[in-house]
Amino acid sequence: MDIAQHVTELIYSHTLRSHILKMPLLNTRFLESHRELRLAHLALSVMTMGYVWQEGENDTVKILPRNLAVPYWKVSQRLGLPPILTHADAVLANWKKRDPHGNLELLVTLPGGDSVRGFFMVTLLVELAAVPAIKSIPLVINGVQCGDAETVTRALEEISQAMEGMTDALKLMHAYVKPDVFYGIIRIYLSGWKDNSSMPAGLVYEGIQAEPMEYSGGSAAQSSLLHCFDELLGVKHEENCAFLTRMRNYMPSSHKHLIQDISLQPSLRGFVQQEASELLTAAFQLCVTKLMALRSYHINVVSCFITIPAARARQLRRQGNSSQEETVSRAPTALEETGTGGSGIMSFLKTVRDRTRDVSLPGVIDMLCINDATLSVQTLI
Repeated sequence: MDIAQHVTELIYSHTLRSHILKMPLLNTRFLESHRELRLAHLALSVMTMGYVWQEGENDTVKILPRNLAVPYWKVSQRLGLPPILTHADAVLANWKKRDPHGNLELLVTLPGGDSVRGFFMVTLLVELAAVPAIKSIPLVINGVQCGDAETVTRALEEISQAMEGMTDALKLMHAYVKPDVFYGIIRIYLSGWKDNSSMPAGLVYEGIQAEPMEYSGGSAAQSSLLHCFDELLGVKHEENCAFLTRMRNYMPSSHKHLIQDISLQPSLRGFVQQEASELLTAAFQLCVTKLMALRSYHINVVSCFITIPAARARQLRRQGNSSQEETVSRAPTALEETGTGGSGIMSFLKTVRDRTRDVSLPGVIDMLCINDATLSVQTLI
């Protein structure tokens, strides 16, 4: 924990790797509770990301040393998580109350100063905003099974309201995270060793197996929230199915099981069509609209924090100028066209949003198109 809580300073002093190499081989058998295991996974994750990326994309390592790799692997196996920093670590398990008023602070951090704190905390606020929606999903499922349209309508209204709250929380990203810091400093420490040209062979976990292993870096697709909403509303992602399915392996087991359980329930969309209730139809469509709005705003955030800084970084390189806007220039070139999880980011996000539109009900989809057209005109203005 002493090393994990000083990862940032040790990276900046270029001494994290040497500190880890001096660490004793840790024994995991004294970790008993779920909280202890999650804390251990978080600590070992930030140490691993710092160890791999301490010197940037041009001086990565091929082997994670035994004294870190072995306990990391054992803790990961017990939790059902991969041995890499995940959304479940950096966001869901990386906070504590600073005071009785509920103000939060991070347990561990990575380079990026206030912006990395803002990035993790705002993402946590998005998760917290979704709590009423997650609690309402069983009400929807039970209502469908019992043929109770009124209960389903009320629960869907609760879900759409929570989705709007998630979008509002996401908007805080612009206030608390600087785009050049996120792109130039933070992103590399969220990167993995799968579909990453900086580490094409992956990483050897010494003491586990001799062959390199590949794991994706952090991704919003590792949050179980949108997977739950998609399964509930019947959104199908054929083009991105393999990537999204793989991201479920980066979630806590209970989250993955919940998503699977939702997917096995009778069709909500079919129930709405069968009932032909105006209020129920409107509540379902509002959920689709709010989910599309959330995904559209996420595209806006990605454009601001990745696409635009990437274009500036390429321009600076072409000009041979590394001093102007130095923070952006430090960004890894391997991630310019992809997310840290390895996806082709903008095409992926737009396709996911468009597949959400596809579950709109006949008769209301025309109104959606009108609303989208109005939104586009307002954006241009």
